[in-house]
Amino acid sequence: MKSPVFHALLAATLLAGCSSYRPTPTAFHEVLDQPYRLDAGDRIRVTVFEQEGLTNTYSVDQSGYIAVPLIGSVPARGNTAQQMESTIAAKLRQGFLRSPDVSVEIDRYRPIFVMGEVGAAGQYSYVPGLTVQKAIAIAGGFSPRANQANVDITRDINGKVMTGRVLTSDPLLPGDTIYVRERLF
Repeated sequence: MKSPVFHALLAATLLAGCSSYRPTPTAFHEVLDQPYRLDAGDRIRVTVFEQEGLTNTYSVDQSGYIAVPLIGSVPARGNTAQQMESTIAAKLRQGFLRSPDVSVEIDRYRPIFVMGEVGAAGQYSYVPGLTVQKAIAIAGGFSPRANQANVDITRDINGKVMTGRVLTSDPLLPGDTIYVRERLF
């Protein structure tokens, strides 16, 4: 005869096997408090004061670079806007300008993606302050079969793709993929 502890462990194991829930990694929320890092799909506005030919909007390409006149390809992936200012200024100082004054700001963020039980799944523009609930509203709202309590978000954190289950009030980051699951009943 099996002990009650064995039956409790067996039940817990079976229930765990039925659930695809994994706790949200701590890095998932920590990245929200860090400076924004550029990636492919972002567009930045580079202003080189008193140099109209260099002041322009540049898109970060799939390989993570922007192409700036005079200095060529500049790595952007993983850098903050402030790091880009320093990098571009340093490259311009190498034989082009004596003391360049460079400013970099985000012109357009990479898009977010909304999938699953929503009215119109697809790719949508990211705006600062966007929450899961607002993104779902932009995507046509929940479908009648949607689980409205929480959603799964896939996010690239320092080059590592992670998925976590979050509440609909949680903030989003550019490039996030939201998956709205179907409710069980």
